Amino acid sequence: MSLQPQPQPLSHHYLSPIELASSHTTSPNTTNNNNDDDSLTRRHHPSSITTTTGGTTKARTVVIITCVGVVTGVNTFLSGVLVVATPVMAREVGLGRGVVLWPVTIQALTCGCTLLLAGSVADVVGSRYTYLVGNFLQTLTSLACGLSRSGTQLIVFRAFAGIAASLCLPSAVSIINDAFVPGRGRNLAFAAMGGGQPVGFGLGLTLGGVLTGSVGWEWGFYVSAIINALVFVLSMWQLPEGVGKVDEAVTWKRLGNEVDWVGALIVSAALAMLSYILAIVSTSSAGIHEPGNIALLTVALVLLVCFVGWMQRQENLHRATLIPNSLWKDKVFTSVCINVFLVWGSFNAVEQFGNFFLQNIQGLDALQAGVRFLPAIVTGCISNILVGLLVHRIRADWIVILSLILSWSSPLLMALVKPKATYWAFAFPAILLNPIGADAMFTISNLLITSRFPTKTQGLAGGVFQTTSQIGKSVGLALTTLVANDITASSPADDREAPPALMKGYRAAFWFLVAINSTSLCMSVWGLRRIGTVGRKQD
Repeated sequence: MSLQPQPQPLSHHYLSPIELASSHTTSPNTTNNNNDDDSLTRRHHPSSITTTTGGTTKARTVVIITCVGVVTGVNTFLSGVLVVATPVMAREVGLGRGVVLWPVTIQALTCGCTLLLAGSVADVVGSRYTYLVGNFLQTLTSLACGLSRSGTQLIVFRAFAGIAASLCLPSAVSIINDAFVPGRGRNLAFAAMGGGQPVGFGLGLTLGGVLTGSVGWEWGFYVSAIINALVFVLSMWQLPEGVGKVDEAVTWKRLGNEVDWVGALIVSAALAMLSYILAIVSTSSAGIHEPGNIALLTVALVLLVCFVGWMQRQENLHRATLIPNSLWKDKVFTSVCINVFLVWGSFNAVEQFGNFFLQNIQGLDALQAGVRFLPAIVTGCISNILVGLLVHRIRADWIVILSLILSWSSPLLMALVKPKATYWAFAFPAILLNPIGADAMFTISNLLITSRFPTKTQGLAGGVFQTTSQIGKSVGLALTTLVANDITASSPADDREAPPALMKGYRAAFWFLVAINSTSLCMSVWGLRRIGTVGRKQD
């Protein structure tokens, strides 16, 4: 975080749980969405597009929303492409069964491990600059993935793609907070950013099926590279200079003092090791008994303990801190982070195993399966629009609980599906309902998490949200794959790759996801009670 030249307690910047509780008493139906005076929301250069009345010009509003929405959509677009293209792609580049999902999970892994660091750097060098660098790197990595001719090349370039995404995502959150004061405009901007996810994912599923069945899966990456290049040019040309521009000059001293490099290194290493272990054991639970894996798991757990201790040290010394330990005493913050982790893990896994069911059990090709995921685009867009319009009018806990109940039905339907059931009876409503919980949580979680961080560290705040969701996606998919593979391996069928054996594993996986969604729902009921509305305009 940014520190003033004269040392002063960081506790002044972060709301303590007691202060948070007292802030809620000012309005029983409102959650405070900015920790500083309203004038401090315009912390950047005087040329910021935020006007003295708290508004922005329509043209610049469109540019900002387009840039942040598309960069989110491109990431999920490739996720959608990989969902439908994985079976074909695995055969063409030689991905074995044990690493068939690595092109999907490795990107979420590297992205999740570097988001906190990227957010901290964005707060020092400026979110606009960080966003542009990340967008440019996304263009290069997408092109490189399309040109890959081996499984190793594809996995390596997808890993670098995750690092590029980590530069874009938290800086996009910071750009929104810089450009829009608390209120309806900021709510809609976050909703638009969230809306990029279902639109991108749905288009990736559909277009990925078309491309895979015609010119080849490589063109999914080429399309992504083209879109990224166009957004990069648009951002360079039209994204206002004042957005995300810090007041102080960027120096090596500031980068050294205002970014918690040690904390970032510790947590990144720990998350990387844990995700690697999960990826290994997802093939077979027997992998956890390997001496090397046991050693890595032990080191990862020790590093997590060290990270907690380091955060406490930094907070006590009033130095740059990634996530102050005092924040976890805030029930709302803690429950939101846990919910994001669980919801994104379930959402991604339901889509992936839903596609496996359509292709491996019902025998559909990539195009046919992709078309059947189109309803997710519709419900995703509607969810984001409704939440953006209503979040400052209706209690946030009601919105979250209702949306999670609807999404909870998705894996339940797939757990009960018959192999020869019609699409409209089970798969259609499951696909239709699955995005609602994740999309509703996107806007509300961003508003709640960013409200817990000071104005100068909104990039880090965005990094906290994105880290939680990305690691949740990676861990959720790995654990679900582990459940499915273990049940399939225990099947008495002679052919473990045959539909009957696979279906046993898929059904167990969907029941596991029902349990995850149930846990998330209970967490919401407990942790988000009476939080009131969020995203209301500050007086």
